[in-house]
Amino acid sequence: MARNIEEQVAERLGALVDDEIGESFQQLGLVGTVSSRLRRVNAQLHYVGGAPEVAQRLQAQAEAAVGDLGSVSVELVPLDPAGQAELRERLMTPAMLEARSSRTPVFSLPGATTRVIGVSSGKGGVGKSSVTANVAVELARRGRRVGILDADVYGFSIPKLLGLASMPRVIDDLILPPKAFGVKVMSLGFFVDEDTPVIWRGPMLHKTIEQFLVDVLWGELDYLLVDMPPGTGDVALSLQQFLPRSEIFVVTTPQSAAVRVAQRSALAAKKLKLPVRGVVENMSAFVTPGGERYPIFGSGGGAQLATELGVELLAELPLTMALREGGDHGTPVVVHSPSDLASESLRALVDKLESLGPVRRYRGDLKVQSR
Repeated sequence: MARNIEEQVAERLGALVDDEIGESFQQLGLVGTVSSRLRRVNAQLHYVGGAPEVAQRLQAQAEAAVGDLGSVSVELVPLDPAGQAELRERLMTPAMLEARSSRTPVFSLPGATTRVIGVSSGKGGVGKSSVTANVAVELARRGRRVGILDADVYGFSIPKLLGLASMPRVIDDLILPPKAFGVKVMSLGFFVDEDTPVIWRGPMLHKTIEQFLVDVLWGELDYLLVDMPPGTGDVALSLQQFLPRSEIFVVTTPQSAAVRVAQRSALAAKKLKLPVRGVVENMSAFVTPGGERYPIFGSGGGAQLATELGVELLAELPLTMALREGGDHGTPVVVHSPSDLASESLRALVDKLESLGPVRRYRGDLKVQSR
């Protein structure tokens, strides 16, 4: 039996997915009234408001979904405060309720399976954020559920590297992380102008990191990559408190000065009982489009640091024109130039990262009792 036009319109609109929430409009209960009059169908679609482009993109998707059903008009209706509160309650899982009650990230609750990868460096300018962005996007391209927490609050650059500029949407008091190339992202860069310096003391930084971890709808993640600030200051201490299950990967250049500072960062992580899993040497050489290699920052620094820390050198990543262009244009090199030498090296790094597997942790409070 043929369904009437109203049912078809409701079904098509309900099948649309809010990408940042990860559920269909039908699942979210956001398909409004659908009625017809004089051979014209009028439909309402409720949505979580935000930047103007959110409504523009949704309007285009809705019109495309029902375009072959004849004369259909779709009205977008932003959720009012009561509707937002109702949607937030619908989205809250037991784990999220526990996390918000205890102000403990879901990634640190008992039974959490998300691998938390802290990408660290001793100093700025070694390409730590570029490595973080490209590794995250490559993981997402492999079907992994991935998020990035840009904890480099003084030098945030993840939004620019991924081409994100809009403010995050908010459902009541729950923040929706913007998504790019399949990766969910949260950064202070969404809330302050790019050229505005962040001049904050420790308590405010601590509160911001807590909010980004607890009050954001991360959903189920396989990996959370944390772009850590250089050095061993307040933010690093807060991250150790909030994410004690983090694994640390140290990024350095071959330069001896960078290696020495990176070593201090790694030793600080060990003092905080965070396992250091490996070293990534970035900008190991500049490789021209013709294939010539120029080790402009020296050589061997990454291998030296890995030996001193007793961990594996996971990658020696080259500096290429495509890598630089990808960062400038907000499209990671693994997306826009997958055959570039930098992309090949980054994919090999992700292979190593996944083959390492999560760190094994032992409970010192559990004792084996003999009879």
